[in-house]
Amino acid sequence: MSKSKNKIGVVQLTILTIVNMMGSGIIMLPTQLAQVGTISILSWLVTAVGSTCLAYAFAKCGMFSKKSGGMGGYAEYAFGRSGNFMANYTYSVSLVIANVAIAISAVGYAAVLFDVHLSPLMTCFATIGVLWLTTVANFGGAHITGRVSAVTVWGIILPVVGLSIIGWFWFDPTLYVEAWNPHDMPFFSALGGSIAMTLWAFLGLESACANSDAVENPEKNVPIAVMGGTIGAAVIYIISTNVIAGIVPNADLAHSNAPFGLAFAQMFSPFVGKVVMALAVIACTGSLLGWQFTIAQVFKSSADEGYFPKVFSKVTKADAPVIGMIILTVVQTLLALMTISPSLNKQFQALVMLAVVTNLIPYILSMGALAVIQKTENVPVAKARVANVIAMLGAAYSFYALYSSGQVAVEYGSIATFFGWILFGMVACRTSKKISGENPQPRT
Repeated sequence: MSKSKNKIGVVQLTILTIVNMMGSGIIMLPTQLAQVGTISILSWLVTAVGSTCLAYAFAKCGMFSKKSGGMGGYAEYAFGRSGNFMANYTYSVSLVIANVAIAISAVGYAAVLFDVHLSPLMTCFATIGVLWLTTVANFGGAHITGRVSAVTVWGIILPVVGLSIIGWFWFDPTLYVEAWNPHDMPFFSALGGSIAMTLWAFLGLESACANSDAVENPEKNVPIAVMGGTIGAAVIYIISTNVIAGIVPNADLAHSNAPFGLAFAQMFSPFVGKVVMALAVIACTGSLLGWQFTIAQVFKSSADEGYFPKVFSKVTKADAPVIGMIILTVVQTLLALMTISPSLNKQFQALVMLAVVTNLIPYILSMGALAVIQKTENVPVAKARVANVIAMLGAAYSFYALYSSGQVAVEYGSIATFFGWILFGMVACRTSKKISGENPQPRT
């Protein structure tokens, strides 16, 4: 009886799923979507369906897989150790890139908050400063930063949800219609033009089933909560980014570094807009604080498994992988310097596209592995068939999002992915030597 009382119910898990997905990923989206126009609502609908398919398939993977390691463990069922490595490697690369984009979001809102005009070089240096600040703050361990992140995320969730509810009182249908397709893009170009950006808001949905062990009746409730949370987040995303397009003129929105602050300033007063901007900066910084520690932990886990260099496994007395965090932040510093763009929005967009491309690799591997997972774990054929079909729909959406990310992002993402095969070759060589030394095989 006491155990069931400690279990998470379906409603609690659904809310937890929404909170996990929402956060710093949304705060620059209205600006990016304004580049395409309000026709981007169609991209939201496609992404909502695709993300729901992915979420359902991930819930099934989490329920039936007996291997540890998240998406790497799922991929190993079908693709062996190389699949495990590539899923973890590309996911890790994606997180490293995504954190630079989060840092840029914080810089953008802070610049508008304090009325400071930043040149591209100043934006880059400020971004690097935020990355190092949040890295150093994690040297003491995760016990404080985890709590900080859990609180600060509400600094953006509350304004976004609030705008979705009360923003309609300021909504101008004429303004919305005029912004439908301001650049007269062909239909399919407009549809695909913001697919990657909308998917960016859902990154992290794969972690929604991580709490299945603490859930009442997980086989039934985890898929319900994961799908419900994904749909709930989709509704909030769609409403908030579309209501803001009927409040702020599209031209102003497309050039803003703090779109939600701009909307609240127009709805109420400049002071209220500043408050929202300050909350967004706090939310981004808090989110980055948690994610900088998380990626170091992801690299540590992979290093413990023998996939990454052992230097990432080293921890301090506070159980913090400080050396790994320093190495990763150096890489992020170089990435920020490499992606300097004429505007903050352009740099943010380039990083988001690259993060989405690399994150789609483990998604595709996981979708391809679900059928093997279910067969290995003796899931009834009729029951497995439905999940397999949904997984294939999720994979099809992933390929469409990959295609829509643009040639440059796919090129650089492909180079990063192919480089992973070289790294795995080194890992496989080291592992095979160890195995052959322990279990020598007789010559025939």
